[in-house]
Formats: sequence, structure tokens, C-alpha cells
Amino acid sequence: MTTTAPHAVTTRLSLPSTRQDPWWRTAVVYQIYVRSFHDSTGTGTGDLGGLLQRLPYLRRLGVDAIWLSPFYPSPQYDHGYDIADYHDVDPRFGDLDMMSRVIARAHALGLRVLADIVPNHCSIEHPWFKAALAGAPGSPERALFHFADGRGPEGAEPPNNWRSIFGGSSWARTTADDGTPGQWYLHSFAPEQADFNWADPRVGDYFDSVLRFWLDLGVDGFRIDVAHGLHKQQGLPDDPHAALDEITGDPVNSAAWNRPEVHDVWRRWRALTDEYERRDGRARVLVGEIGVLNPRQVALYQRPDELHQSFFFEFLRTEWDSAAFHDVICRGLEAVTAAGSAVSWVLNNHDMPRAVTRYAGGEPGGQPGDTALGERRARAALLMMLALPGSVYLYQGEELGLAEVVDLPTSALQDPMYHRSGGARRGRDGCRVPLPWHGSAPTYGFTDATAAWLPQPHWFSSYGAAEQDLRGESTLNLYRAALALRSAIPDLRDGGLVWDEVPDTPDGVLSFRRGGLLCTVNCGPSPVPAPHGATLLLSSAPEPSGDKQPAESAAWWVV
Repeated sequence: MTTTAPHAVTTRLSLPSTRQDPWWRTAVVYQIYVRSFHDSTGTGTGDLGGLLQRLPYLRRLGVDAIWLSPFYPSPQYDHGYDIADYHDVDPRFGDLDMMSRVIARAHALGLRVLADIVPNHCSIEHPWFKAALAGAPGSPERALFHFADGRGPEGAEPPNNWRSIFGGSSWARTTADDGTPGQWYLHSFAPEQADFNWADPRVGDYFDSVLRFWLDLGVDGFRIDVAHGLHKQQGLPDDPHAALDEITGDPVNSAAWNRPEVHDVWRRWRALTDEYERRDGRARVLVGEIGVLNPRQVALYQRPDELHQSFFFEFLRTEWDSAAFHDVICRGLEAVTAAGSAVSWVLNNHDMPRAVTRYAGGEPGGQPGDTALGERRARAALLMMLALPGSVYLYQGEELGLAEVVDLPTSALQDPMYHRSGGARRGRDGCRVPLPWHGSAPTYGFTDATAAWLPQPHWFSSYGAAEQDLRGESTLNLYRAALALRSAIPDLRDGGLVWDEVPDTPDGVLSFRRGGLLCTVNCGPSPVPAPHGATLLLSSAPEPSGDKQPAESAAWWVV
């Protein structure tokens, strides 16, 4: 058995690409949570200038594109997902000139740029909502949102039984200037995020202008927040399953989510982005965050005249088990490819506990679990994911092997999910802690301020990017090696997947082929025999030995 050291494969980056499909079908996209990526101004909060400084790091990592979390003017009740102005940059993060510089520098480095767009709701500081509050019931200003009279004596009860994803009722009551209570308005998330009424044609026209503004500035597409939302059932009726939205955090209320009318929005947006592509030959992409639980329903959003892609969240939710991985991969490939698109695989994002902690048996607000086990499994899952047909979305810090910060003090928690649920749901702060760029406290190279906007744990000293850069078998260098190989090997970009049906495949091992490359994932607790006659190309285990594949590891083989 021949072994290739991880750091040696970077020489293959110079091999020519034979890719014919649009770039997004096989791209590796890196999500940047701007406020936690890098701070260039000493405020303790990340900004676009910090991103500009770190773009060479991303180029060296080997990704194809970057996706930026919201950077628009916002009161930050939900860290930017409550947008007050869709046509500008929040001064905390920079300005339009800085955004233009980021786009230009990224393009010069061969990186495409996706902006995060939030069409389901806006900040209550948005001029439209301020005008709606000032307007009378039934006014054109209020028609842009969902205002309704309350039920019960004096309208003191919410208009229906819908529940917020963040907890509590989906309705907040207004107060007139004289202090008397007024109508209620709908918010699917925090009260500071009012839902647009997409039945009003002015909303669709407005978002056409938003998309054109950023496309004209040079972005290559959009990640669409809550793409299964927007339209609500006419009349806003009670729903028998509305309570599950709050209990599970999933969109279960069929009157509020996944309405058939939403597909007309995506056809409109697709026509708009196709117009830009016809104009200059540059393919733009629309990527939807679709929380629908049925893969076939998710695939409907990716029909040829709608969104280009959507995240396949079922893969992220899958437990560490070879049979479970086999089944979820089959479901994803079957559903999405039947729609003519390509699966977008994801293991981490800004809304979920990090994979290291999930695979370690830890949880936010509790114990971290067996972190060493979680790291081994997360490294293996990365090789498995990068070997699958389709595109891949990475989340900042996963290339460093970061676990969830499970022990943030409650006084530091800022996620409205935590506060709205009365502490019942820990929230998402633990995966949003600012990155360690080197191993030196107190802020590990993230900022020149004395502290970052969320406290960084002491164990970050072992995970700094600068220190990992010098360790050949670090998680950072594993990511670089795997991404370099994925870029260089046509079999990892083109064609389908064939499950390896070798009769003597050990229990607990997932095995599939992409042309002449074999990927094996040993989900079991013991080493297993290496594939007969295969040459090891890359292993997630730091020290593969002999003719055995280590426990909790993945490997790529030439066969």
C-alpha cells in the first residue's frame, strides 16, 4: 500500500480543469460570518476590511467562492438578519467602497462572491415598516406587511395561533402614540423582524431592485434566507400544527411555510439572474435555505426555472452511522438530480452546533462530549462529503477543527432564540465565536481590541491557523490537501457515484467510487482491512499504518 502525505498533493493544483458544467454545480463555497471572521478596526467585531486582508488565506485553502452573511445596515437584533436598508453596508462592517474592493480582490484571486439576502422579513427600523406603524389600519403602508386585528375582548389575543421559530407567539401588538393598543403584526422570528406581505406586488418589485443593485456591484449570486417562507395562506388561518414551529424549530405550520406561491418568486428571480448571465456570460447562482423536511419537496425548489441549488440539510442532521449515511446520500442524489440540479452538501453553518461537537455527543450549554472522537469523525466526514457528486458549502472555522463553544456564560449570550425561549433553547452563539488566527490569548489574532464580541475559549490556543499551518497533519492542512485533490481530479468533479458492492466489505464501512477513485468511510470503533490492491491517496487519520484503515476515519484510494 502506497501512502501520499497530505501536504504533498498541493502540486496537483496546476493540472488543467475539464469542467464543462456551470461553476456552481461542483463548487466549494466558504461561508463567512462577517462579524466573527476578522476585525481590521479594533472594535472587537469582524468587518469587510478584515475579510479583505484574509482573502489570500481563502485562496490558499482552495475554495471556489465565498458567501457573506448579512452586512447591511441593521440594528442587529438578529445579528444582521434584521435588515433596515437592503442597498447599503452597515458602518460596523465598512461601506460600499469597501464591499466593491472585496468583490474586486476576490475576483482577482479567482473567488466568486455570494451575498446573503433576506426576503421573508425586514427590521422594524426599515423605512417601510416605520411608515406602516405611522399609517392607519387598512392603509397602503400596512399592506406591505401582515397587520391584523386581535381576537377576543378588545383584540387582546393574537390574530391566530401561529408560533415564532424563536419562541412565543408570531404576533406582536402595536401601540398608538397615545398609548392605546392597536393592531398586531406578524413576525415568524423575533418581534424586531416583521414579515413582508409578498401578496402585495410592491414587495416583489422592491426585491428586483435589491438584486439588481448587488449584481451591478459585481456579486455572483445570492444565498436566500428562509426561501421556504415569504407567502402565507390567504386569511392567515389557525393551523393545527403551529405549535411545532416553536417546539422543534422546524417550519411545520403549513399555512406559514412552503406555500405553492413561493415558487413564482423563484421563477422571477431565476429569470432576472439568467438575464445577467446572457448579458456577460457569467453564471450567477441562487442558493436557497429551505428548511422543509421532505427531500422531494426541497427538490421542487431546484427545478430548471427556479433556484439553482438549495442546502441538503438532511445530510447535516444524519447521525454517525454508515447505513444512515448511505441512505441519506441516496435520498439526496435521487431527489435533487431528478430535478436536474446538483446536491449542495453541508456539515456546518452559522445556525447549527459544529460537527465536531455533534459527532462527539456534546451539546450547547452542556458537556462537550468526547472532542477527540468528534474531531476524528468530522475529519472523516469532510473527506466523505468532498467525494460526493455536487457542490459543498463549508463554514468558517471547520477547517480548523473547531468544536462548538458549549460553555459560554449566559451573560454573554446574544442570540434572540435563547432570550425568546426563556433559556430553553441555548441558541446559536456557540458556533459563531470569532476565529483564532493564531494561538496567543487574549483574542487569538482576531482583533486588536482587548476582547472579541463573544468570548473566545482558552482551548483556542491549540487551534490557531498560524500554528496549524506548520503542522503537516493538522485539520487545516487536511482541508487544503483534500480541496487540492478535488480540484485536480476530474473523477471528483464529473460523473456520478457508484456504490462499492464488494461482498467482504466490513460492517460499519461506507464505500463508493467516483470513476477511478474509491472513498471508504470506517464508521466503526476498530480498524478494518484496507481495500485490496488500492493505493492510498489521502486519509483523514493523521497516521494511517500498514494494511489497515483506522477506526472513525475516511480515505481516498486509487483503484
